[in-house]
Amino acid sequence: MRIPGRSRTGTEPVTARSPLGLRLLLSVVYIPVFLAGTVFFALWAADSGPGDAPSADSLRTIAWICAALTLVGVIDLIVVLVRRRRERAAIGGGGGRRGP
Repeated sequence: MRIPGRSRTGTEPVTARSPLGLRLLLSVVYIPVFLAGTVFFALWAADSGPGDAPSADSLRTIAWICAALTLVGVIDLIVVLVRRRRERAAIGGGGGRRGP
């Protein structure tokens, strides 16, 4: 099967496929985990005092890292969903849409 607009550029097998199902699963699992981590560490940083360990700055840093990983997961989820929809449309001849 050849997807329109895509030409083979490498030595991969003709039937090679991207692991979109695995990427979808990982995104669905880890987006809530990193989102919960963001909220948890942000609230912990807001509640910590000046002499507490770990410091509020380190907790905020961890919260920002979790937020960035959440954003990466959301972007990857969008990319995976768009690619899966495009593959299904190419296979099904338009995805069941009726044109004029």
